[in-house]
Amino acid sequence: MVFSSTVFLVYFLPVLLLLYTIVPQGLRNYLLLAASIFFYSWGAPRFLFVILGTTLLDFFLVSYMYKAAEQRLKKLLMVISISINLGLLFYFKYFDFFIGTLSSLFGVGYSGVATIALPLAISFYTFETVTYVVDVYRGKHPPQENFGNYLLYILFFPKMILGPIIAYHEIASQLSNRIANEKFALRITGFVRFSIGLAKKVLIADLLAVYVSGVFSPEIRDISALNVWIGAFAFLLRLYFDFSGYSDMAIGLGKMFGFNLPENFNNPLTSASLTEFWKRWHMTLGNWMKNYLYIPLGGNHVTVKRLLFNLWIVFLLSGLWHGASWNFVIWGAAHGFVIMLERLFLLKFYARVWKIIPLIITLIVVVVTGVFFNTESLAHAGNVFALMFGSSHSAFVLPGREFLVVFVAAICFSFFAVFKWGRAIQKVVFEEPSKFTTRLALSFVALILFVTSLSFVTAAGVHPFIYFRF
Repeated sequence: MVFSSTVFLVYFLPVLLLLYTIVPQGLRNYLLLAASIFFYSWGAPRFLFVILGTTLLDFFLVSYMYKAAEQRLKKLLMVISISINLGLLFYFKYFDFFIGTLSSLFGVGYSGVATIALPLAISFYTFETVTYVVDVYRGKHPPQENFGNYLLYILFFPKMILGPIIAYHEIASQLSNRIANEKFALRITGFVRFSIGLAKKVLIADLLAVYVSGVFSPEIRDISALNVWIGAFAFLLRLYFDFSGYSDMAIGLGKMFGFNLPENFNNPLTSASLTEFWKRWHMTLGNWMKNYLYIPLGGNHVTVKRLLFNLWIVFLLSGLWHGASWNFVIWGAAHGFVIMLERLFLLKFYARVWKIIPLIITLIVVVVTGVFFNTESLAHAGNVFALMFGSSHSAFVLPGREFLVVFVAAICFSFFAVFKWGRAIQKVVFEEPSKFTTRLALSFVALILFVTSLSFVTAAGVHPFIYFRF
């Protein structure tokens, strides 16, 4: 089930909100858990028992690990738990890629394992499971004693499919008691946030997708360089509004049910370096990589050479996390390489020049490397790069009016936080307003966005979120 679908918007969400309001406080977690299981089963029923089984196993392994007297046994149980989860992730997501790569290296024929399908959201819930296991092992928090609450932490439907990736300690207290968050004003704030995210997805990302898919089609062999550059920039905007739209919807849904979920985006396209970009883009993934990969590798407390190597490894693995393809590996490695250069000298250069220059450079880097993200193979990416840098002699074709209107609107919404007044507007919209008149006005605007988006969904159908494939 997709947030931007008629089934979710017209049936699932209204019915669940009504039931959540009328059931006793003590039953609300069970209601949310049942709804989350139903939500996941709607899209991937055959993988539900894989998640339930591994979650049950992790729950008891971590409980035994916490009670174990010997440090050696604690570590063994942690390794077993992490190995099971990462092993399943490897089998479902990477087995075919690695075996195919090895077969190519050694000249052995390999047709692929067509029977291995990717469980929905496996990359996201695997990372959350690992945070839970590692944090309990580190003594950061005790394990959850109620299996239902732990299962809700893993399966909670707003963030289950595409995040935000939430560490257990960030939500633990809310699993047992959310009375302070279950206020009408917060539900209105949640509805406003959800409607904004829905509009970002349906009214911007999905409309940009039509032009982007035409430019990036593997069959395209002759198109002007300017059209390709516009398509590449439009893809970045589409990706941003698609994924940040989902995050807005997830955060908004969380507020409707009494949960405060962490932010996942903070105006990343206004970043003045790639380092800053990754502090603003998919922030919960960045935090995960920092706390569970970069710091264990030594973090900043190592030699300069080792620090640069650690950064490159983190981004290389980040690329691999996004997909089992050499395109994603190269995309991650390229970002890691640029960040290494920033650590060596680029940040010092940026500090001495006009502020718009590093912003433009960063934007070009993200757009160009994004070609790897939106192509199916290295050959496909190579064809797009050839067109971008002048292999075609075709004349520029002006995109359609609908695309241009949405394209310009997306640019305006992406960059208006550069200005102080833009940040002030965001603060009013995304935080709980103190004035009743402000809440009323925002509610009215949100209702218009919701109805308009629903009409588009009804007319045009459902477009999956880009990150569903991860």
